[in-house]
Amino acid sequence: MKKGEIYEGVIEKVDFPNKGIVMVDDQKVTVKNGMPGQKVRFMINKKRSGRAEGRLLEVLEKSPLETRNPVCSIFPECGGCMYQTMSYENQLAMKERQVRDLLEGALNGADYQWEGIHGSPIEFRYRNKMEFSFGDAYKDGPLTLGLHKKGSTYDVLTANDCKLVHEDMTKILTCVHGYFLKRNVSYYKKMQHTGYLRHLLLRRGVTTGEILVHVITTSQEEHDLEPLKEELLALPLEGKIVGIMHIINDSLSDVVQSDETRILYGQDFFYETLLGLRFRISTFSFFQPNSLAAEVLYSVVRQYIGDTRDKVVFDLYSGTGTIAQLAASVADEVIGVEIVEEAVEAAKQNAALNNLTNCRFIACMHTGMSRKPFQTFCRINQHLYLWVFLIHSTQIRAHLERQCKRHPKIIRHCFCNTVYIIVWHIHNTSNITDDTFCF
Repeated sequence: MKKGEIYEGVIEKVDFPNKGIVMVDDQKVTVKNGMPGQKVRFMINKKRSGRAEGRLLEVLEKSPLETRNPVCSIFPECGGCMYQTMSYENQLAMKERQVRDLLEGALNGADYQWEGIHGSPIEFRYRNKMEFSFGDAYKDGPLTLGLHKKGSTYDVLTANDCKLVHEDMTKILTCVHGYFLKRNVSYYKKMQHTGYLRHLLLRRGVTTGEILVHVITTSQEEHDLEPLKEELLALPLEGKIVGIMHIINDSLSDVVQSDETRILYGQDFFYETLLGLRFRISTFSFFQPNSLAAEVLYSVVRQYIGDTRDKVVFDLYSGTGTIAQLAASVADEVIGVEIVEEAVEAAKQNAALNNLTNCRFIACMHTGMSRKPFQTFCRINQHLYLWVFLIHSTQIRAHLERQCKRHPKIIRHCFCNTVYIIVWHIHNTSNITDDTFCF
């Protein structure tokens, strides 16, 4: 088997993340963007150390698992969702197997109890956030606005009937696309670093219907967006637009960020409700993209926590504090630990919004992942300190185990392959020396 050779085979299974496995004689080949049971033609594009990767050229035969028709017009060319011709039950079964394979590989034969997989309450139109790109579907073609073609970083397909998002988002996308197409406005070309239009970022509260619209452009041109604002506000939507922003982004990389944000209408945040709690979400705040599935997930988390009314619960890398606040009802106190100060401030605002007095959030110091392991450290109170280590070295793990034995004030430590958590109760801080965590 050599690079550039073309083969045919059947995808036996799909491993995470999206890695189809095809056997050619006794050689395993990884082919992305397929589904179990498909007969495919592929070209070898990598071959090293006994491993081979192939690029999908053509699906020769459909999989027996493909039992329904596509639900959008740009499937299968679009890279937004791959498995929509499989029943949702079969998709869940495939993902369950993938998770179990990952667990068994990490646990090295240790026993564990598998409690099954939880599906999303709704299969389609579930996303509360979507980033659409401006571009063209082929070189020098007309302006498009939507999602990238599968396997392409340049070609963009107009997603005017995307089933990942609510119809309100589709109407907004169609309005914005038509507005700029009619005016022949240029889009940003990543290789030449020229052009105006970059992305359309939409956020919509699934439970509240509140919508934020963000048109993201470069500063290379100036266009009057007042008529676009009026067209958007006139759309017949089920929800309500609460904010329209024009974000300037002159970064060379293809990332959604803000050099400057201009509010054209309303506010720069919206509200979403999870399990009876209300959360204020801004443009770049992290929030689970499937609100209803997040309720399922967090209900399970709260169930696992159990009755901890006389205990302190730590939420490590707590983000904007969603899980911490949901755990507050079953804990004496919840302490969220986060390294992003903006997220800590947002978490404090949300806790105040929900009148939670037993939640607090702390910004940790941290080091990078150069010579030392990634660490975060914070002081909880006069006598309580917290260290979190993300490590991969067995030598460092052994060092930490020795530290645990040296310092009897450690009240708990636990680890898996990559994480050490140490909660350290110290009555006399002289127990800690400068070399305690010197690796």
